[in-house]
Amino acid sequence: MDTEQQWRVQFDAEITFSNGGGLQTQGFRLDIEGTEITDDALAEYLVRHLGLLMVDQVRISNKVLLPEAHKGSRGGPSQVD
Repeated sequence: MDTEQQWRVQFDAEITFSNGGGLQTQGFRLDIEGTEITDDALAEYLVRHLGLLMVDQVRISNKVLLPEAHKGSRGGPSQVD
């Protein structure tokens, strides 16, 4: 049994696309390794997780780290190759 604490990050994001349009998330959660992640790394992870193309900018806000079991974020630490 894994006794190491697992972490998730909850955040809001605004995503704009180079071909127009955008997306917003509120309270989105992703599995992370460890107890910290930069906004830039989280933005890259979110784009990869959602499989987005033509992303221009990602703004992260309201980031909170949560001690929670991993749920299987695509491309995240609990993803099995």
